[in-house]
Amino acid sequence: MLSNHNNSLELLKTVQQEQLYQKLIHQLKKDFELANVPINLPLDVSPEELKTIIHEKIYFLIVEKFPEYLNLLYVVDISEDEVKRIAPSDVVDISAEVSFLLLKREWQKVWYKAKYSS
Repeated sequence: MLSNHNNSLELLKTVQQEQLYQKLIHQLKKDFELANVPINLPLDVSPEELKTIIHEKIYFLIVEKFPEYLNLLYVVDISEDEVKRIAPSDVVDISAEVSFLLLKREWQKVWYKAKYSS
């Protein structure tokens, strides 16, 4: 069920409870590939590791490859307004917030596909 989460780990625990964790990983791989952003996500990655991998990748993109970062946001379909609402602070905090937005959006996609596909 889609509900409000306070952070990435809470969200990932919900995904596991819904038994859609593997589908989330596949969706992440697919969208990163569509955005032409290489990412190594093993299928047996733990939620804590997944959170860290996504956070590090977003941080790297913001600092080193900003156009690719923007393309990823577009491919994943993260609202520009949501990104603008992130309080300006250091890049580590901003990348953590963007990672959470990314995971939330990917979770929405996976949840809706699971719920409404035949």
